[in-house]
Amino acid sequence: MVEEENIRVVRCGGSELNFRRAVFSADSKYIFCVSGDFVKVYSTVTEECVHILHGHRNLVTGIQLNPNNHLQLYSCSLDGTIKLWDYIDGILIKTFIVGCKLHALFTVAQAEDSVFAIVNKEKPDIFQLVSVKLPKSSSQEVEAKELSFVLDYINQSPKCVAFGNEVNFVLLVFCFVPKISFLKKRNFFFTPRFTLSSSRNKKHAKNNFTCVACHPTEDCIASGHMDGKIRLWRNFYDDKKYTYTCLHWHHDMVMDLAFSVTGTSLLSGGRESVLVEWRDATEKNKEFLPRLGATIEHISVSPAGDLFCTSHSDNKIIIIHRNLEASAVIQGLVKDRSIFTGLMIDPRTKALVLNGKPGHLQFYSLQSDKQLYNLDIIQQEYISDYGLIQIELTKAAFGCFGNWLATVEQRQEKETELELQMKLWMYNKKTQGFILNTKINMPHEDCITALCFCNAEKSEQPTLVTASKDGYFKVWILTDDSDIYKKAVGWTCDFVGSYHKYQATNCCFSEDGSLLAVSFEEIVTIWDSVTWELKCTFCQRAGKIRHLCFGRLTCSKYLLGATENGILCCWNLLSCALEWNAKLNVRVMEPDPNSENIAAISQSSMGSDLFVFKPSEPRPLYIQKGISREEVQWGVFVPRDVPESFTSEAYQWLNRSQFYFLTKSQSLLTFSTKSPEEKLTPTSKQLLAEESLPTTPFYFILGKHRQHQDEKLNETLENELVQLPLTENIPAVGELLHTPAHVLPSAAFLCSMFVNSLLLSKETKSAKEIPEDVDMEEEKESEDSDEENDFIEKVQDTNNTGLGEDIIHQLSKSEEKELRKFRKIDYSWIAAL
Repeated sequence: MVEEENIRVVRCGGSELNFRRAVFSADSKYIFCVSGDFVKVYSTVTEECVHILHGHRNLVTGIQLNPNNHLQLYSCSLDGTIKLWDYIDGILIKTFIVGCKLHALFTVAQAEDSVFAIVNKEKPDIFQLVSVKLPKSSSQEVEAKELSFVLDYINQSPKCVAFGNEVNFVLLVFCFVPKISFLKKRNFFFTPRFTLSSSRNKKHAKNNFTCVACHPTEDCIASGHMDGKIRLWRNFYDDKKYTYTCLHWHHDMVMDLAFSVTGTSLLSGGRESVLVEWRDATEKNKEFLPRLGATIEHISVSPAGDLFCTSHSDNKIIIIHRNLEASAVIQGLVKDRSIFTGLMIDPRTKALVLNGKPGHLQFYSLQSDKQLYNLDIIQQEYISDYGLIQIELTKAAFGCFGNWLATVEQRQEKETELELQMKLWMYNKKTQGFILNTKINMPHEDCITALCFCNAEKSEQPTLVTASKDGYFKVWILTDDSDIYKKAVGWTCDFVGSYHKYQATNCCFSEDGSLLAVSFEEIVTIWDSVTWELKCTFCQRAGKIRHLCFGRLTCSKYLLGATENGILCCWNLLSCALEWNAKLNVRVMEPDPNSENIAAISQSSMGSDLFVFKPSEPRPLYIQKGISREEVQWGVFVPRDVPESFTSEAYQWLNRSQFYFLTKSQSLLTFSTKSPEEKLTPTSKQLLAEESLPTTPFYFILGKHRQHQDEKLNETLENELVQLPLTENIPAVGELLHTPAHVLPSAAFLCSMFVNSLLLSKETKSAKEIPEDVDMEEEKESEDSDEENDFIEKVQDTNNTGLGEDIIHQLSKSEEKELRKFRKIDYSWIAAL
């Protein structure tokens, strides 16, 4: 029961993983990346998220390892705090309150009690590099107000800041102007004029600095530029005698640079989606890792030097071995330029489906917060050119319980030149994927505004309806495709409807599939799905219909429509009259497939508000103001595998389904009572402990022992002979296994409690649980059999006279009584060892 907890808006995924450079752990087992308000810890081997460090109240802008303790991690945020984490256990150690927005974070080993950060204190466009002193204190929250100024008028991007050889200097650039500050002489810095003359730059390309990197052991600076060139600067202490060499392969701007740990090679990346390794800093000796899928925005190198990492514009992180072989891919929610298809749920995988890479549909797991796979719809090579008009995937819909998928793609360079194509995909059980079945060129003369399947359970024939700006809606049905074996099927147009040449804007089927509602600008028409006759029309002259949907279950007789003028209307289909209306600027309206509830999100100057209601009652069941400061563009209900048990009437709309919504910045949010850390799977939580075990002989013995235990348990469960004691719900075992080792009591203190908890039996009562009357009866029986025992003892004496010292020890009555009690204890657990 979770009714005591409050429902809150939780960021459940979709945050940018490529906002800042990823950071490796010292042993290269884990990688850290910022993700909205959180810091996520991923395994570099399994790609699983093992921890979510949540505690910041605003966007996380920087992460760095603690140079004095590689098991700790620093993070900074726009909330004005710097937090220190124990990433192995996912515990917040300390919070330093700075008081101003922090845009980037840098740590150096020489500064033990301070870190460097980029802040803007006076004006929003003026950024400064400051040194923040972190005071030592035993309290968990400490004020860190002591800021030391380093440099002014710098770029807020951390890619334009680099610390030099042994941290003797720090390099910063702002457009054309580089600045070098010597940290040992805190008040001294100079601005070298790294001029690029036209004689050396014959093409007159843009020379703006885009990123910088400093050599780890030498006084050498590498800079990337807008013209795609990389320049290596030396002898920069003298602005008249400096020298530089040029490396050129990128045809577009250099996005990021990184030196290897030893400094023998330089890594670069850009919009070509190719990682370039310049070995020995020479243009002739370079290696490539091509076809990485998207623009490289950040490059990171592990402290051990065995792994590289690239962050890409499609919200993806690729982990690369030292020999330039990709080993793992961490794919988040792909950030498309715009979500035309909206949010859909795959009936088979329960994955969230929406626009992904250009021309693709992405299937995104809401439980694990990662992408499952991509479906190539357009099936053409994407050319990255800002001036080129691309083919856009504009509409998609699932039908027939996931057996069919309809997609619409279009390209329009001019108003009179429209390329339109509709594809229908059939799910194949053998390949476990969708296969193209029918391709229809120009299904309408103008853009398609909506499409929907008839998903009624009693529907005999698959039916699809499309609405278009050309003033028509078309009904497509699945028929035999003139095959003599009657095995080939295809889609064909069965009916074309219109209403006074108005543009068709929305369409939807009723729950039982008997009615079809099509909106023509301000008018809603109701059609019979069997005869395709027009039954009735609704017209309120309240503006064009923006959203249209039928009620569900007991409210199936109602039809709801939201207009562009901010009016929500509810019509009764039995009386063909307006039931009620309300003034509400609805941007998102989604019905719950498992209940009568409908969620509507309205937009105001203060943000987005949520209203949950039933069509039969104009009064909302639940209202929550300010669910997001930005505009909410899409929403969807996801059926729960296991229903919740909210007893409060205000929260019962979340019992059978969970509501997700997507904001303008493409952040995925939901309503929940659980924190992000609680949503991690048990397998993910155990990865930290399992991966930390060394591969010693004892490790292999332990692994075989666990495997043997699992086999034994499975055999007993199948045969139903013996039920071994389960330790999942024992508090002692839970505390011992899930509590961090450094905060546990001594092993001597826990040993007795732990062993006693394992000796508990569910089938046989222990000696302490045997009633006293049973003991009394046993004592009487023992007294009655004294004579018999004496006879047995005499026989044993006569038989053992020749044994000498091996005479059997005779037990007293009290010892025999203790043995009887000891015999009652269940030792079946020893068989599992």
